[in-house]
Amino acid sequence: MGFVGGDYVVNFPVPERFVPPVGDFVVARENGIAVGCGGIRSLSPSRFEVKHLYLRPETRGRGWGKQLLAALESRAAAFGATEVVLDTNATLEAAGGLYRVSGYSSIEPYNDNPNATNWYWKALAS
Repeated sequence: MGFVGGDYVVNFPVPERFVPPVGDFVVARENGIAVGCGGIRSLSPSRFEVKHLYLRPETRGRGWGKQLLAALESRAAAFGATEVVLDTNATLEAAGGLYRVSGYSSIEPYNDNPNATNWYWKALAS
């Protein structure tokens, strides 16, 4: 599929990890139509992970990514998180840009996701 380092490995999420209070999943809608989604899940009581952030191609570049990411961070904080982490692939350049302008810093790998090449961290306001 064009990812750096080989083929994409499909990993289906465990739905129970995205249900309050250990996680959540958000669908962004415009005029009642789903335009994006994303989830958070607990890695520890104070650390949550952003997962499965996606926007329909025609909605990209219109601020939806920032809004969706902010909503996920807010939910993580409401569940007690003081920090969030995420991983992505270098081929997803726009995603990396979104994370950097949203205050995320590059970190060393915190997981063994075979699809990830970049890992990010952000402290949440208390």
